[in-house]
Amino acid sequence: QVQLVESGGGLVQAGGSLRLSCAASGRTFSSYVMGWFRQAPGREREFVAWISRRGFTTSSADSVKGRFTISRDNAKNTVYLQMNSLKPEDTAVYHCAAREGEYYTSSSDEYDYWGQGTQVTVSS
Repeated sequence: QVQLVESGGGLVQAGGSLRLSCAASGRTFSSYVMGWFRQAPGREREFVAWISRRGFTTSSADSVKGRFTISRDNAKNTVYLQMNSLKPEDTAVYHCAAREGEYYTSSSDEYDYWGQGTQVTVSS
């Protein structure tokens, strides 16, 4: 089992940047595909990005492509989400998630472990 704790959220003006971190403890971090998802009030959970176990392959949602970058440091058991050119519509609670095995997916149902989330608020 793995425990996930997100940090780095906050209030930022439109056009600004934030970097989210997700620290993992428990079993070997490099065994997991890692993902970021977000959920805004009254909306369903939405895929943001995933990264392969060794960090060589990534994918992101069209809504964030070119603005957000996912990365990981397996030596630090941490996955990051660098968010640039933030927009008010990026406002949401951001969650990291872990999936055992090699399979990459943007489906939240396929992830095994979740963090509590960190709030990101972008003002106009």
